[in-house]
Amino acid sequence: MKKAVELAILVGMGLWTAAMLAQSTSTEKAYADKPTATAQTSEPSPSDSDYVIGADDILRISVWKEPDLSETLPVRPDGKISMPLLNDVPAAGLTPLQLKDSITEKLKKFIADPRVTVVVTAMNSRRIFVSGEVVHSGPMPLLPHMTMLQALSQAGFTQFANPKGIYLLRTENGKQQKLPFNYKEVIKNNHPEQNIVLKPNNTVMIP
Repeated sequence: MKKAVELAILVGMGLWTAAMLAQSTSTEKAYADKPTATAQTSEPSPSDSDYVIGADDILRISVWKEPDLSETLPVRPDGKISMPLLNDVPAAGLTPLQLKDSITEKLKKFIADPRVTVVVTAMNSRRIFVSGEVVHSGPMPLLPHMTMLQALSQAGFTQFANPKGIYLLRTENGKQQKLPFNYKEVIKNNHPEQNIVLKPNNTVMIP
């Protein structure tokens, strides 16, 4: 009788173990088939956005199976890049996708079915300058939709700064504009219109 009971217990344990293994295998398969969060989301890069290339940007031009044509190139002050076979190619004012199409079309004269990739590795054309009584003066990367307040928060005031006398220098249509910015009033929401969105090469002066 005792042996029969022990045998029944062993058989029961074996069935339970088999069931658990089957459930574990099913769970692992479900997770394997499910896409991960990393696969679902990715950070946008300049190559797949509407970013407009400018002078001083650094571009990585890759041509599939053509290592001699694949280079990292700066955009010259005249807005062009220099490539083998093509010489000077206009780049400034184009998006990476537009430049890719332009280079692809030009390379068709020399290569059958060229496959080109353009990536902006350094967005040097999109920057502003902060000068005066700030902790961090000099050029600053211009982030999308960056405002005066955001730029000043990155620069930081010194103890001698005059927050009421800040102004922005901007050149448009060949004429320089001087736009006042009263930090004390803006943070009180008295003059929100002064908290404008900055543009490339704007200069923020803090007296």
